[in-house]
Amino acid sequence: MLSVPVRAQGQTIGVLTLERISGPAFDESEARQAAALGVLLGPFWGLQRANQRGVMARLRESANGTLRELTGPQHPGLKLAALLSIAVLAFIGLWQTDHRISARTVVEGSTQIAAVAPFDGFVAEGLVRAGDTVRKGQPLARLDDRDLRLETSRWSAEREQLQRRWQVAQSQADRAAMGVLAAQVNQAEAQLALAEERLTRTTLVAPFDGVVVSGDLSQQIGSPLQTGQTLFEVAPLQGFRVMMQVADRDIAGLALGQPGELVLSGLPDRQLPIAVKRITPVSTQQDGQNVFAVEASIDGPAVAALRPGMQGIAKVVVGQRSLLWIWTHGGVDWLRLTLWSWSP
Repeated sequence: MLSVPVRAQGQTIGVLTLERISGPAFDESEARQAAALGVLLGPFWGLQRANQRGVMARLRESANGTLRELTGPQHPGLKLAALLSIAVLAFIGLWQTDHRISARTVVEGSTQIAAVAPFDGFVAEGLVRAGDTVRKGQPLARLDDRDLRLETSRWSAEREQLQRRWQVAQSQADRAAMGVLAAQVNQAEAQLALAEERLTRTTLVAPFDGVVVSGDLSQQIGSPLQTGQTLFEVAPLQGFRVMMQVADRDIAGLALGQPGELVLSGLPDRQLPIAVKRITPVSTQQDGQNVFAVEASIDGPAVAALRPGMQGIAKVVVGQRSLLWIWTHGGVDWLRLTLWSWSP
């Protein structure tokens, strides 16, 4: 019998045994040939053996190989990289910093008043549009008043006619006619007062100093209006609120009074301090995800360039967490939810 080792990647993975029943024993030349055959078969057997292993066995062997390289005398660069990786991981795992929740925001006026159509009519003139700054009492738009002027003239003439008829009945001492005509005169005066009141409301004026948030009638001259239809929205120049759209995965970490910072697209060089003021319990759909409307107030001095409608990003400090947790908690939470949804 002759046995030679089968080696692959410097390790013995088997033994090749040859047996001769009759004849002379194996000589040195045949032993060398058998050893060469073991060297040739080693890589093929090693590959076949590796392919037959399970996933866990492959992972275990890979880990053992990596551990041998890290603890052995070779590969100093790999050891240095491993030490640096461990140091960085320990740093980000132990270093505590502010955990901030980011959300898209829009600036709104603390008080926003709508200018609506006081009655059914038509647009005669649009004097301002969205983005214009207005003063208190400044005209915003005018409605067509021709029908109202005709109605005022009609009721005025009707009242005068009824008053003359009442005077005739009074001269004739006809008390019954006087009573009926007096009631008709009062009705005509009421209708005249109503028409005059509507006539004074044909010009829409700004309720206070502010900026027009929405509305533009300059391209709708002559178009019909309905009673109560919103024509303009005016917000004050002072006193703003920040409306944040917080994702539902982050809403649990928010609480009233938490501080934060706001950076607007129109003011990228300034960080405005804010504080959470109100959290609504109702969610809405925005860009395919559930968001909650969170109201925050702007602290500190007023900014002259701030205008309603500005958009930006707000970040609210919700506590102290490690850098590793901050960077990985989103993926970990998603993985937990996915595994739980797949579980029976």
